[in-house]
Amino acid sequence: MTDRTLPEEDDAFAAEYVLGVQDLAERMQAEARLKSDPDFAARVNAWQNRLSDLNDDYAEAQAPNLLPLIEARLFPTAAKPKRAWLGWLTGAALAGLVLFAALPQAQAPLLATIAGDALSYEAHYDGAALTLHRVKGSQAPAGQVHELWLIAPGAAPVSLGLLAEADLTVTSQAPKGWTLAVTLEPAGGAPGGVPSGPILAAVEIGV
Repeated sequence: MTDRTLPEEDDAFAAEYVLGVQDLAERMQAEARLKSDPDFAARVNAWQNRLSDLNDDYAEAQAPNLLPLIEARLFPTAAKPKRAWLGWLTGAALAGLVLFAALPQAQAPLLATIAGDALSYEAHYDGAALTLHRVKGSQAPAGQVHELWLIAPGAAPVSLGLLAEADLTVTSQAPKGWTLAVTLEPAGGAPGGVPSGPILAAVEIGV
């Protein structure tokens, strides 16, 4: 008996990956095999070449620039300190924050990558806890700290914690349709719980 898949199964799995019809667990498995299985990588490349003509009928379009929208949600110009603080409390209730914990041993499925020019975090979500793992860049300079923010639709930004280390886990509701952002703040975190520093990395989680 063997656990190895048959060539035709590998070929179908590669085609599903290229077409983007796999669920999150299958896509993570495919991406892991791309890094370790040259034969599977070749099958994916072959399917990409085979299906490339399907793009001929569609003009290239630039990806939308979401940064101005995220900045506007993080730094509302009309907000006053007192109202921002009340908004933060409301957002905290929406987010359902409970506690911060150490990075669990088993890694949860990848939800999204919070990326910037020089900093990048992978966000993993297991249905109850959101885990951030730094994959690019380094910790903030002395006297400053990276801070993670969650922005629910129509709510003020909520601080999920300080990213002083490479990893952080916090319990949270499913952040689908919400925005995750990392800003650079003074040591100890943003004054008054309101983001003040520049956005270093951000992503809007797809619904």
